[in-house]
Amino acid sequence: MRAVLCGYYGMGNGGDEALLATLLQMLPAGVTPVVLSGNPVETAQRYGVETVPRKALGPVIRALRGAEVLIWGGGSLLQDATSLQNPIYYGGLMVLAQWLGLKTIAWGQGIGPLSHPLSQGLGRYALGHCNAVSVRDNGSAAWLARWHVPGMQAPDPVWALDAAPVDGLWDLPAPRVAVALRPHPWLTESRLDQFTQALASFQKATQTCLLLVPFQPIKDLPIAEYIQPRLPGPSRIYALDNPHQLKGLFRGVEMTLGMRLHALIMAAAEGCRCFGLSYDPKVSHLMTDLDLPGFDLNPQAVSHRWPDTPEQMTQAWLEVYANGDPLSPEQISSRVDRALMHQDLLRDVLLP
Repeated sequence: MRAVLCGYYGMGNGGDEALLATLLQMLPAGVTPVVLSGNPVETAQRYGVETVPRKALGPVIRALRGAEVLIWGGGSLLQDATSLQNPIYYGGLMVLAQWLGLKTIAWGQGIGPLSHPLSQGLGRYALGHCNAVSVRDNGSAAWLARWHVPGMQAPDPVWALDAAPVDGLWDLPAPRVAVALRPHPWLTESRLDQFTQALASFQKATQTCLLLVPFQPIKDLPIAEYIQPRLPGPSRIYALDNPHQLKGLFRGVEMTLGMRLHALIMAAAEGCRCFGLSYDPKVSHLMTDLDLPGFDLNPQAVSHRWPDTPEQMTQAWLEVYANGDPLSPEQISSRVDRALMHQDLLRDVLLP
């Protein structure tokens, strides 16, 4: 059986690469994946899979005609916060596969925000005609309920991703704290400067080694490079392209300050204390689910408001560093076990 895998793959985003790695890990034996990728050569080399350029219409249609299944593979594919192109591309691809007679699976999805009637209608139609749907949070499940689309909710599949060791990590001074920021209009220059001042004070107080982790280097690396020279103590930038190592990095970390959703998921899964910096409902959903402390970058936020001063920010981090608790082994095991429900769904549809 050939399955076309569609997601934000080959675009240099560590979270989406982690979803692809998890999906490949969970696919039943005997299923041959064909991955739609923004960088087909790199994806083929990294995972040893057949690839097709994601925006090349002719090759994509040929791939669909030669397959039995399309798997819409994880992440925030159905949202129009960044662009209306997202739901049109992914929804259109799903509908095309359904018209061609393929089985279709929406796997590990994060749905929303969806503000445009076109994206809502396309999402409802595409998901309503899937053979199976799984979502990763309460907000996504609420969209399914609103649309009367049957589906399963389980923790993000990346909870179950196998972690791999990172060369040289254990040679760095301990304790270590990871920082994973991304650009966003709400992370203004003044806020980034405030964050950097607070981080420098935090490092002085804790004598920690700071690991700056750009999950999507083309976007996140400039932020890490802005922060690093302003830190008073040891630091290192880790731009890892292997998702298994990216998750393994957090095994050697005491605490994570995370704006990237999958930084928080990976850190929590590896037993790390976490502090969330929410810019999107998906991060807020995770913070609520895990009862994580954090700040909300939204200027209209009612709770978890962004602090007025660097000192308040530093104090909040010091409190978590000194007194915060990571998830217990039982809590982690429970989420990993439930994340494997996404694997069970694949088996149920692909191996009837």
